[in-house]
Parts: sequence; structure tokens; C-alpha cells
Amino acid sequence: MKVFVTGGSGHLGSAVVPELIAAGHEVVGLARSDAAAAALTALGASVHRGDLDDLDGIRKAAADSDGVIHLAFNHEQMRSGDFEAAVATDLAVVHALGDALAGTDKPLVGTSGTLALAHLGRPGTEEDVIAGGPRIDAENAVIGFAERGVRSSVVRVSPITHSRLDRHGFARVLIAMAKQAGVAGYPGDGANRWPAVHTLDVGHLYRLALESAPAGTRWHAVGDEGIPVREIAQSIGDHLGIPAASIPADGLESHFGFLATLIVLDNPTSSLVTRRILGWEPAHPGLIADFDNADYFTAASPRS
Repeated sequence: MKVFVTGGSGHLGSAVVPELIAAGHEVVGLARSDAAAAALTALGASVHRGDLDDLDGIRKAAADSDGVIHLAFNHEQMRSGDFEAAVATDLAVVHALGDALAGTDKPLVGTSGTLALAHLGRPGTEEDVIAGGPRIDAENAVIGFAERGVRSSVVRVSPITHSRLDRHGFARVLIAMAKQAGVAGYPGDGANRWPAVHTLDVGHLYRLALESAPAGTRWHAVGDEGIPVREIAQSIGDHLGIPAASIPADGLESHFGFLATLIVLDNPTSSLVTRRILGWEPAHPGLIADFDNADYFTAASPRS
């Protein structure tokens, strides 16, 4: 299968692209820069030059493919505070991809996050549907293309996706914040839970979704169903040799920055349906074990 992948040079893409190629697929990756093009080439993919604003180019690349995996998101805009613009761009790309594949029965695998399910008051499941909101509109648009002859599905990814491939993810961010503050913080009593998953397990799930997910389905890239944030902070503190401590409500923004509104969420998430139907089983270490195994606390570890 010839697969067009956006975001193929990024964190998730660095696992998804090799997974696809190892399974015999041909990969064409969207690259907005020479560095991204070089990274894709090193992974064994072909390169389609362009960016997320080049909707005509994205439509053509999708139409020329046998299937699409959409991983890209403008994280620079999000981190700079222009989250609305990043969300709008993502939604436009989703519609461009879906329009290009309409009526073909080709697979389109989109990307969302489990944090959208954080207000349920129980573990989120693959059957849970949120009516709308930032990034949820894009998720629902991908699912909606099933009614237009696209074998569309969405992978909801855990907020902490960890491995040696992680250079700028939330695990790196939390570690950098702890280093800067001299304390590994958590909100309140830290009992709220975040799911986590190893990057290589995510790559495997995207391939399974591309190859066999029924149209109009959602899947959960969740290894650890829900780790108390206090436990994550304690592990970070232990590795850095600094205390873990509760951050009061009026200090969350100064300590956690753009993560202040997210770090308080309780987001236990199930992946039982994903495992049962797609046969996906995480095969790599969980987050706390990976803090020991990966390079998160080495001297050469990059800072976010």
C-alpha cells in the first residue's frame, strides 16, 4: 500500500513510518523543511514537499495514495499561545484529506487525544463520543467521512507518549519544569490520573488501524490506563534528586505554564476494545519503567 503520512518526521511519525515500511508499505511523507525531508529519507520514506497550509498539495498527495495517516499538528502555534489557529489549520487539513479520498473506500487514519474524555468522571472508552470542541471537531470530521465512502478511523493518543524517540513531549516538558523550579510539582493531592503509552506501541497501532480498522471507528493508544500525577512527579523528583510537592491552585500557571489547565485533569482511559478488536497489545515499558530505561535524565537529554 502506498501511504501518505503527514507529520512523518515528528515524534509519532518516527515510529509510524518505520512500522509501515517494515510491513511492506511504501511511505510518502509531507515535509515542510530540508531537515524534515532528510529525516523522512533516513527513515526510508519518499518526500512530498509542502506544509499544512498547502491544501491543494495535500489533496493531490492523498489522491495519489492508497491510504493516509494524518499525524501533523502545528505544535509551535499551540505552545506560543495561538492554539485556535493551530486547531483551525488541522481541521482544514482533515477536510482536504477526506475530500480527496471520498468515494474510494481507502483508509484515512486521523489523530486525536484522550484528554478530550477527561470530564466523563470514569475511564474513557472507544465508544465515547464528544459533540464538539477544539480538535474534537477534526476527530468527528474524520469519523464523518465514513458516510462518504472513506474507511476512516481515529487514534486517540495518550497525553504522555514516551520513549527515546520523544524529544519535545509532555514528559520532557514536565522534567524541564521540575529542573527549573527545583521541585517536581503536582496539582492538589496529585490523585488525578493521566494515561501513557510507549511511542513504538503507538506506531504499531496506527498500522493496524490503517490495515484493518472498520470505517467510522475510534481507537485508544493507551498502555498505562491512568497513572496518578503525583506518582509521575515523584518519579521525576527521584531521578532529579529534588522533592515532589503539591503546587497550590494559585501557583499552577507559574509552575506549569501552558500545561496549567491540563495538568489538573483526571483522564483514566481504557484500551480494552482496541486490544480486543484490533489485536493490539503494548509490548514496551510503561512510563515509570521507561523513566529508568530511556534517556530522560541523562546529561545529554534535550530540554523542552
